[in-house]
Amino acid sequence: MSEIRKTACHFCHMNCGMLATVENGVVTKVVGDPEHPFNQGAQCPRGVSALDHLNHPNRINFPLKRVGERGSGQFERVSWEEALDDIAARLAALKQKYGAETIATTGGTNRTDDFARRRFFNLVGSPNVVHTAPVCWIPNFLTEAASYGWAAFDPEVAGAKCAVIWGHNGGASYLPEMRGMLQAKANGTKIIVIDPNYSETASKADIWLPLKPGSDNALALAWLNVIINEGLCDYQFIEEWTVGFEELCDRVQEYTPEWAAEKTGVSPELIIETARIYAMSKPACIVWGVATDQLGKGSAASAQARVALRIICGNLDVPGGDVMPGPHPLFITDWEMELNEMLPEEQRVKQLGSERFKLNTWPGYQLLTENMLRVWGKSIPAEWFCEANPSTVFRAMVTEKPYPVKACITLANNPLVSYANSKLVYEGLKNLDLYVVMEYWMTPAAMLADYVLPAASWLERPVMTTTYGVSDWLIASERAIEPMFERKTDIEFWSELGHRMGQAEYWPWKTDEEIFKYRLDPLGLELESYEEFVQCYRMHFADREYRKFETRGVATPSGKVELKISIFEQLGYDPLPHYVAPPFSAEAKPELAQEYPLSLVAGGGFMPFFHSEHREITRIRLLRPNPRVAINPTLAQKLNIKEGEWVWIETPTGKVKQTAFITSAVAPDVIQAERGWWFPEKEIKDPSLMGVFESNINVCVDDDPDTLDELCGSFCSRGIMCRISKVEGND
Repeated sequence: MSEIRKTACHFCHMNCGMLATVENGVVTKVVGDPEHPFNQGAQCPRGVSALDHLNHPNRINFPLKRVGERGSGQFERVSWEEALDDIAARLAALKQKYGAETIATTGGTNRTDDFARRRFFNLVGSPNVVHTAPVCWIPNFLTEAASYGWAAFDPEVAGAKCAVIWGHNGGASYLPEMRGMLQAKANGTKIIVIDPNYSETASKADIWLPLKPGSDNALALAWLNVIINEGLCDYQFIEEWTVGFEELCDRVQEYTPEWAAEKTGVSPELIIETARIYAMSKPACIVWGVATDQLGKGSAASAQARVALRIICGNLDVPGGDVMPGPHPLFITDWEMELNEMLPEEQRVKQLGSERFKLNTWPGYQLLTENMLRVWGKSIPAEWFCEANPSTVFRAMVTEKPYPVKACITLANNPLVSYANSKLVYEGLKNLDLYVVMEYWMTPAAMLADYVLPAASWLERPVMTTTYGVSDWLIASERAIEPMFERKTDIEFWSELGHRMGQAEYWPWKTDEEIFKYRLDPLGLELESYEEFVQCYRMHFADREYRKFETRGVATPSGKVELKISIFEQLGYDPLPHYVAPPFSAEAKPELAQEYPLSLVAGGGFMPFFHSEHREITRIRLLRPNPRVAINPTLAQKLNIKEGEWVWIETPTGKVKQTAFITSAVAPDVIQAERGWWFPEKEIKDPSLMGVFESNINVCVDDDPDTLDELCGSFCSRGIMCRISKVEGND
């Protein structure tokens, strides 16, 4: 018997639609779904590798319990019942001894249903949920939410006269999005790309602005200066719908194009020209990427300036501009599933980092939620948007200050690779009393675990796509097969663990599909099953509305779009756009400039990998067998470095090696290192841990709290002072 199942790839954020052919319970073929609105039948190398991933001999298929020293690689197979019983008992004992806040969790990018994690942690009483969120979307999203009540993250590039692609390379990370940009350009949209690197996307631009790494804030401030002083604003929108314009005008006077040219390396003439093009090409949109979240100190300030550009030019929530979707009005959203009201106030105040990084923790989240509920009736999920600060959590694991963090549960995440200051993360994980990892593979982090649990991949689970719970649409996909061996979904894990910890009444569903149908029921479709929705409807988009501020109002304290952000002011931050020097630049640390003369871009999305994934899959690894650092030919010649040679990359924080990729895409004083590297083929035991400290660029990235973004706690991976040298002999 053969059937075709409508699935969705979970190998990146896009969740491209796939059609899986199943014969007698075995997946035999996976191809792109031509009817899916994102990929329209296309596949990238990750999607093509789906069956390699599903059937890989190195997959974790059964629960494993550590029986030797932590990191020794000595595990034994146990049953799920034994594993969950012991994990629950040990969590309960630690909670009683130290308080619920001693239990933390780390998560990755979208391979899980994260409302379930937050539901479990709210019920257990711990606020210490951690993601890579501070360097992935959060400074931009939350700054926008504070300014106009939700993020305008749905740019209508196809209808824009000008699209500014800022710190984003869809040509390497979001291929369906790149196709849309190219179609828009063919139809006359002017494309401006802002990126230190001559990327795939920059190569297709009408104008490329090769700014210095980390100088985005200065450029945005100078654009504001030009647009305001030349009278290119949408004054009707400003008059009717904004507050703070006069203060903004005064603030930006010092940020002239000439001032910004020195900071960015972009000529004053080009700054003026591109500011005019953006302001005068109405409608226009700004497509920002997560590189702009990774500036460390000043990330949110940079976002403030981009937010102001969108506002003063009248491009907010208009056709061809930056559309602000709001939550789905009927579908039960992630926020509604989280049970945030179950986390007591006395536990909220214990959230690590909340006394300092207030926007992305409970102090800011509560203010945002109060306003969102008034206008939308719903809020953004606490998962991603209200999290303990990662750097603070890992330090608490090491130092036990301000209190001990003694247990951690990791899903869809390889913390030794994905967070800054990897060796500090290592110390923290080693110091835990209980570490549980749910994974596809035995990763470096999993090697340190007490339990390693087998995770179901996307062919073995249903997938509900809602853009992290903040879209006004959803796309539903079904599982191709039941999980192989003893793999489970994360919903099953949290539910079964929750049952053992007194949460049974809050987990009434038996399957993922039951939960998803429950969430779909308010649509009024009278469904018999979740699978019926997938087969008959597949998706549900709320009616597209523009200028929702005219009918709904604005979810801010003033009820207006705020150029002077009052929530920032309430939290003790500067409410207006302002300049912050990149924290690891020569400007901020001139005493190190001579010793570390180059500027490091520590990471960037690149095919065929997604973050730290896919290193085990042969056909993908053959495309990129070794990590590469991009070096300009002039610099390579100066240092006698040839293509493919191993090169040391060194910062004051750490030292790793990658192979030289000689290219004019980077400036002579800039290098761009790849992120996410570890080597499954190398010695698995501690201290090697599959070579996790050899080429992992986060070894070189500092997370000193004084260098993190003041509002969201983001670490800096752009514009870090560094030096390079050729690896000699047996180094």
